[in-house]
Amino acid sequence: MLVENWMSKTVVTVGQNESLLDAMRLLEQKAVSMLPVLEGEEVVGIVTDRDVKRALFSDVARPDIPELLFSMSRVKVREFMSRNPITVPFDFTVEETAEILLHNKISGAPVLDHDGKIVGIITQTDIFRALISMTGVGKRGIQFAFQLEDRPGSIREVCDVIRKYGGRMVSILSTYEGIQDGYRKVYIRSCDINKAKLSDIKAELKARAKVFYMVDHGDNRREIYE
Repeated sequence: MLVENWMSKTVVTVGQNESLLDAMRLLEQKAVSMLPVLEGEEVVGIVTDRDVKRALFSDVARPDIPELLFSMSRVKVREFMSRNPITVPFDFTVEETAEILLHNKISGAPVLDHDGKIVGIITQTDIFRALISMTGVGKRGIQFAFQLEDRPGSIREVCDVIRKYGGRMVSILSTYEGIQDGYRKVYIRSCDINKAKLSDIKAELKARAKVFYMVDHGDNRREIYE
């Protein structure tokens, strides 16, 4: 899942020599939380709603509204923007981008093409949308969580049980975090399972692997076995 497929392609930008008042109005009118700052076609900074709030409570601001707006109209974006902004290439994966946002404790980043020109914005909200799509939670269905041996065929074995009862795989995710060597955690979401046989399914799955939990989103039923 590449960034270019999930980013916002309509980018609202501001020039570094425009006023902070202009930036504030853009943030409000376009309902965005950040503005890439451009010098020509180069991204030279980021100004956010947080930067605007910082300016409002700085020495630049005045106690009455007319004075405050007048002061902000004279202050340039470059004086309050964050320089050397974190950016991501359009062909990065969503997972790589999520790692960058988390590591740098930022809520989003400009997306650049191979020539360094801005082509989009990727935010935490976009990452959440991708995660929802990736996990298939919108299909509801039933999710099982397993501890499986880290060997070829271990996932297929539990999937075969689910298919035996009419289940279709919606998503299969796995991780090695928080698990002992030689095993991995696997999360399988499926739909169209014959719920009349759910007890039999669970018994067969538990006979083949350690099952952590089952969540039936359709009936809002949750069973935790750990």
